[in-house]
Amino acid sequence: MEIIIRGEKMEITSSIKDYVNEKLDKLNKYFENASEIKAYVNVKVENLSQIIEVTIPTSKFTLRAEDSHKDLYSAIDLVIDKLEGQIRKNKTRIKNKYKNNNMELNLDFEIATEEDNKKIVKRKSMEMKPMDEEEAILQSELLDHDFFVFKNINEDCISVLYKRKDNHYGIINVK
Repeated sequence: MEIIIRGEKMEITSSIKDYVNEKLDKLNKYFENASEIKAYVNVKVENLSQIIEVTIPTSKFTLRAEDSHKDLYSAIDLVIDKLEGQIRKNKTRIKNKYKNNNMELNLDFEIATEEDNKKIVKRKSMEMKPMDEEEAILQSELLDHDFFVFKNINEDCISVLYKRKDNHYGIINVK
């Protein structure tokens, strides 16, 4: 796996590179042609937290995980565990979806624990009233939701307002 490491507000030392390479090499067993896969690693510092974000795009899907910790090496361990967990957790789904296609993932591994099948357990209908983004933020906060769907009068489309990990908001417009 080719690993591209970038640092924001910090210098990436050779020991950090070596540690990231060593940990990401553990994921090679999950890829058929690991040498053709690229992993993008972004390391940054915010206040006292060391944040690491790993993105592994493949031709069929993208694996992504982010974690933070006071200790950078612990953050690296946590993010690798998350990526491995994503692969293991979604093994059956990935296998079923791409069973007839050429896959980059090697899914011939055993899962020790029983898989929990995700399913829709609740369905809601709602009336969508036109509003601006400020009102959508207010509604989302009043409902204490992480996201809010609304008819955006400024963009003339349906928008999804979502709360980001940094407690700011993002908007997805559906045209």
